[in-house]
Amino acid sequence: MSSPSWLVKESDVPGYQPANHTGTLNRRLISRETVGAQHVEMLLGVIEKGQGALPHAHPGIEQVCYLLSGTARAEVNGEVAEMQAGDCCFFAPDLPHKFTVTSDTPARVLVIYSPPYEESPERVVRFGGHG
Repeated sequence: MSSPSWLVKESDVPGYQPANHTGTLNRRLISRETVGAQHVEMLLGVIEKGQGALPHAHPGIEQVCYLLSGTARAEVNGEVAEMQAGDCCFFAPDLPHKFTVTSDTPARVLVIYSPPYEESPERVVRFGGHG
């Protein structure tokens, strides 16, 4: 029996290394390609200790990160917060942010973009010489 077109299984989605990130494997679960989503995109990221998103911003794109497991340090426009599983953060459009895993085990993080980021170079601004 085949799955409905609106159901996405993590194991069916190929992983990729996102730009401007280190030690990160993302799977784009909800997207145009997987379910035809037009206005939202959801990824699952698995990030190794001490790795994550280098400083960057997404012009015109809102981003939500929900930490499923592990611990992390989020920084938005110079303000830092420690996160544990169950915590959620919001990166407003155009604001510089970064995300670093602090747990010994890899962290799993659910990432939602609206409108979709789609890993498009014109939808990110890098900071700190990592461009």
